[in-house]
Amino acid sequence: MNDRDQTISACLSQAASHNWLVHKLFLEHFYDAVEKFAAGRLLDIGCATKPWKPILDPHVSEYVGVDHVDSPHQLEYVDIVADAYDTTVDTASFDTVISTAVLEHLERPQDAINEMFRVLKPGGRAIISAPLFWHLHEEPRDFFRYTKYGLTYMFESAGFEVVEATPMSGFVVTFSQELCYFISYFGRRRLLKPSVRAAQFLIQRIAYALNKFDRSKTFTWAYLVVAQKPESS
Repeated sequence: MNDRDQTISACLSQAASHNWLVHKLFLEHFYDAVEKFAAGRLLDIGCATKPWKPILDPHVSEYVGVDHVDSPHQLEYVDIVADAYDTTVDTASFDTVISTAVLEHLERPQDAINEMFRVLKPGGRAIISAPLFWHLHEEPRDFFRYTKYGLTYMFESAGFEVVEATPMSGFVVTFSQELCYFISYFGRRRLLKPSVRAAQFLIQRIAYALNKFDRSKTFTWAYLVVAQKPESS
């Protein structure tokens, strides 16, 4: 097992039995984006418990995490308690910004993207993920879903140049993952729990294998976007 696979496997400990599939695919896409685009001082907006730290640490000189005081996640890993609209850091003070699975939970996503632009140095890059097809979660703070065109519009409106807007799956993964979430309800019954977990394991591994051949990317569960602040900013 190479370093990439070992790091991804370590981060997969964050996944539960019913959502291994999307964690695995996200981590593969995220690792590649970080390796290509992350550098220098990094600001993580909505850092929670900093679950992707093993991926980020080899590529950045400093990792600063921001999260808000009412975050559903513990704050012990948070360096700055602030919100996504005003991170309180200096203008043009970071080389990289990441924000994963956060935009859908913000009432004012454009303001958050504008803030990313503000804190980045000219030439700095933002790496974000946002869902297209996904169920309600972390309610009631769940507000939006995004197409690649909507994401591109918002980042360009803030002044960014979009480098990539990558769908992280096709129909097979999206359907299979949501099916695993759905049958989790049956796993609440003690007698059914082993059968449900076995089914979830099988469904996700088959979907992961089939995803390599699935070209129906308009059905992706989420996008990974890389955007750059122009050097002339």
